[in-house]
Amino acid sequence: MPRPPEISREQRARDREQAKQVSLRRIARLFAPHRTALAVVIAVIVASSVVGMASPFLLRAVIDDALPHRDVRLLVWLAAGMVAVAAITAAFGVVQTWISTRVGQLVMHRLRTDVFAHLQRLSLGFFTRTRTGEVQSRITNDIGGMQSVVTSTATSIAANLTTVVASAVAMVALSWQLSLVTLVVLPPSVLLSRRVARVRRRLTAERQRELADLNVTIEEGLSIDGVVLSRTLGTGDALVSRFTNSSLRLTDLELRSQLAGRWWMATMSIVFAAIPALIYLGAGLPWAAGAGAGGATGGSALTIGTLVAFTSLQAGVFRPLSSLLDVGVSISASLALFARIFEYQDTAIDVDEPADPVDLPAPRGDLRLSHVTFAYPGADREALSDVDLHVPAGSTLAIVGETGSGKSTLGALVVRLHDPDAGRITVDGVDLRDLRLADLARVVGVVSQETYLLHASVRDNLRYAKPDATDSEIEAAARGAQIHHVIADLPEGYDTVVGPRGHRFSGGERQRLAIARTLLRDPRVLVLDEATSALDTATERAVQEAFDALAHGRTTITIAHRLSTVRAADRIAVLDHGRVVESGPHEDLVSEAGRYAALAA
Repeated sequence: MPRPPEISREQRARDREQAKQVSLRRIARLFAPHRTALAVVIAVIVASSVVGMASPFLLRAVIDDALPHRDVRLLVWLAAGMVAVAAITAAFGVVQTWISTRVGQLVMHRLRTDVFAHLQRLSLGFFTRTRTGEVQSRITNDIGGMQSVVTSTATSIAANLTTVVASAVAMVALSWQLSLVTLVVLPPSVLLSRRVARVRRRLTAERQRELADLNVTIEEGLSIDGVVLSRTLGTGDALVSRFTNSSLRLTDLELRSQLAGRWWMATMSIVFAAIPALIYLGAGLPWAAGAGAGGATGGSALTIGTLVAFTSLQAGVFRPLSSLLDVGVSISASLALFARIFEYQDTAIDVDEPADPVDLPAPRGDLRLSHVTFAYPGADREALSDVDLHVPAGSTLAIVGETGSGKSTLGALVVRLHDPDAGRITVDGVDLRDLRLADLARVVGVVSQETYLLHASVRDNLRYAKPDATDSEIEAAARGAQIHHVIADLPEGYDTVVGPRGHRFSGGERQRLAIARTLLRDPRVLVLDEATSALDTATERAVQEAFDALAHGRTTITIAHRLSTVRAADRIAVLDHGRVVESGPHEDLVSEAGRYAALAA
């Protein structure tokens, strides 16, 4: 199998540009419905930080007052205060974690469902040009990759920022001179984090794209059709090699992403650790000790308690400061993930719900195509051109023609998988574009050559068309489709799992299951798109009998290659390069010795 192309410079440039265009304001809007909960979290964080700032002052009092003066009473109160501070901050931490995690998960839930719902509304063209594994990867891997950022970023910023500010205020209160030393490391730390963030963002985009390629390989290689294809073509080794190479590239990207900037961050950690050591060293030098002794008489000595409390606070500044820098890096890297998700959300919807929908409470099924023209995007010619057809309610129309004449395109327009570029299609005088998509699906049903069955039981597959269908309705539909006896002979009957894409059943049986599913929905207009073209003669006869039962009393459009299946149609239309070149009953068309007669010969 072909190997996915390496990531080009142009693709990397597009990824960077796409990530830059992601608005932080748009990301913030995801949290808008949870303002109250976030306000509570911030209040808890501020309270926890303020309470936590008492610890260094309690520690200073223990070292400078309680221990030197052997004041047991004061020592007990100070120790109790330390325990109380720890207990209160721990309780605040539990509340903060619960609320922030819940908000984050609700945001993730909304993002997943919004993307999935939007994808459901996109046109077939999007799915024909997009790999299935790519779509799945963005919904699962990309959104999953954002989980830690969405769940903890806001609270982490608030908690660390509050801690840094509170600690800085407390440090100034203890010794403003020593506080100046801490400021030395701030500028290089910020510059370094920005550099690391740019690297992480690029690597994240590459990693997610490689992960999508891996998903595509899994989807193509481990589906039932993919397994059959690889076995029959003997491409199993090539498929394994493709998967292995993709996995190795993903491993390399994961490693590079995790190690990006680690040496720089390690250097800063060493600097953070060295500053308290230098303070201790400076405080112990003879000149500092002399100044301290002289300052004792003046009341400005740097006491041991103050020194210990200050270095404790300084560690309390460096830790959240490092966390803030890491959060900045994580946010920047996550922009690549948000860009990929927002790209799907921003994809235009070609076939959308009407602004002012029209109700069709009792449809008769009178179908009319008025001067319909349609061309696929990028095609060099029109698939349908000025098609004008009328199918009265309850009648049958057969569409025939050579491959590529536009037959299936016409059927796709009738079920509104696409909208015409010109002209209109109406049911009972109402334009299909004015009907709600759910209402249209109840009016127009389709059975195609490719029958898709879910990996579920027969009963669930049939009930998919009508979730509230009773068991008796399901059995009646199966009898009408002449498939009940086949299902009844199965060991588990209607509870039998059909297997991926229905591979447990033959082609004719799958078709009849599809007919039964359509019977449950009871549409007034029926489109049969070459539904028997892949069947043998005996199976075709059985399925055709089921079709006859299904089409009774309905407006039916039959698209067929085999003219033997359309002879009884009330009217036959012959398509040639997207145009209707002949139309009429079978006998009239044969007698005219035109295009239809040539096809029937």
